[in-house]
Amino acid sequence: MVLNGLPQRLVSKGLIDAMQIKRAVKNASGENIGIVSYLLEHHIIESRVLAIAASEEFGIPLFNIHTLDQDPEVIQLIDDKLVRELHALPLFKRGKKLFVAISDPANLHALDQIQFNSGLNVEPILVEALALQQKIEEALDTKETTLSNLADTSLDELEFIGVEDELEDVNDSDVDDAPIVRFVNKILMEAISKGASDVHFEPYEKRYRVRIRIDGILQEIASPPISIGNRISTRLKVMSRLDISERRMPQDGRMKLKLSKTRSIDFRVSTLPILFGEKIVLRILDSGNLKFGAETLGMTEDQKREFIKAIKQPQGMILITGPTGSGKTVTLYSALSILNTNDRNISTVEDPAEIYLPGVNQVNINAKIGLTFASCLRSFLRQDPDVIMVGEIRDTETADIGMKAAQTGHLVLSTLHTNDASQTLLRLVNMGVEAYNIVASVSLIVAQRLARKLCKHCKQVMELPDDVLLQQGFMNEELGTFTLYGPSNGCTYCNTGYKDRCGIFEVLPINDSISKVIIQGGNATDIANTAKQEGIWDLRRAGLEKVKSGVTSIEEINRVTSE
Repeated sequence: MVLNGLPQRLVSKGLIDAMQIKRAVKNASGENIGIVSYLLEHHIIESRVLAIAASEEFGIPLFNIHTLDQDPEVIQLIDDKLVRELHALPLFKRGKKLFVAISDPANLHALDQIQFNSGLNVEPILVEALALQQKIEEALDTKETTLSNLADTSLDELEFIGVEDELEDVNDSDVDDAPIVRFVNKILMEAISKGASDVHFEPYEKRYRVRIRIDGILQEIASPPISIGNRISTRLKVMSRLDISERRMPQDGRMKLKLSKTRSIDFRVSTLPILFGEKIVLRILDSGNLKFGAETLGMTEDQKREFIKAIKQPQGMILITGPTGSGKTVTLYSALSILNTNDRNISTVEDPAEIYLPGVNQVNINAKIGLTFASCLRSFLRQDPDVIMVGEIRDTETADIGMKAAQTGHLVLSTLHTNDASQTLLRLVNMGVEAYNIVASVSLIVAQRLARKLCKHCKQVMELPDDVLLQQGFMNEELGTFTLYGPSNGCTYCNTGYKDRCGIFEVLPINDSISKVIIQGGNATDIANTAKQEGIWDLRRAGLEKVKSGVTSIEEINRVTSE
């Protein structure tokens, strides 16, 4: 295959090797999508890097879409579904020219479609793909700002993969209930457009509540009549292929919302029988918006250096710890994305796999048939592995097998639910793992939290007395060397004073000093004190550094870490 155009430029710039791009071109052709869409969908090249290369290749200037005005009237010229399918956003009109934001200049089909549907001459404007996707969702969301507009027919056209066409014992009125379908679709689209991580459908005695979790905080977005609660539950269970006749036992399922040829959203669905019906929680797994790599996690340079050093080792165990929703999975997959090369055999076992990573052998556990973390680990060791990722160490058996694998030439990554790095080591001891095995196998522990970032558009300067700052944990020599910021009441960009989240990390390498404390039977405090003497930041100290840099507020750090 002879390369030309953008693929050839990517190779000449050293952004990808020739064999990989040839494979990508072939696969993209087989999937009937553009090479740009394929590279982004499979996380082969970063969105920004690809946009710059496309700009150079096609001689089109690269713009920051957030600095461009978007006329809300012109988006009416193109159907919402078409905008998502073509991944192209009409921005504004000048005479008979329609200026359209695109991320793939080679996608002439998209430009032709827009020109045909609008009746105007199309002028392309090149922008970064991920920024364009965000802008598309924002633009379409402004067209449907209230939940009262349930008559919008486009909500009926959303394509959910995983919906059963034929179900026994289901009345048509239960499934084909158009107002309920539109209501549920509206809620899901609003949750996606606002960047929510979870959606909660909750029935109570006298009211029904719908909440979404944004940047770690729950907020109510709808309160439909309690009388339609069962119909909402039925609709969600049908979409996720759950048994609608079973209301007494918890159930787990999955579904997928296909937004376009290049983007889909996965949902993990969990039902729970409560006093007045079924509470249903949907975890939104938008892997298309996730960015992997050590540079995107938010670690300091020293922490990133230790992290990269550990995952580059041929053997050893790396443990990621923190509460549910602290970003452990993204940290694990950032490590896997770095390790995911053609010369490595990588296998993962999860409950379930939340992110699809091409080139990695991913297994979902199934306890009903005996497919557990421990049994999968044993099978992995017979499959010539280089890297093994275990979703969570839950029992002594899994811990023992993982430790042995880490000592016999394999790199093992896993998670534990503990508060900090020092408690992780004690947790392993309490599970029955011998201290010498911990020292011989564990090479790094990463404890983490996610803190909300202050909105850069409306954050405001705060003044606190020095004694309060000292009480919070700042040093005397730090006072007066930084500007303290706090949240406002919100603006059009955030509404809450916060926008997005950042990681706060404690990165603890198991060096000689830490190993000595473990072997001598030291407790969590002894380990933490030794780490502090070694200059290793705990979570609190790492959080205060984020405060000093103006990224977040003291209130937020107090919320996610202990004082």
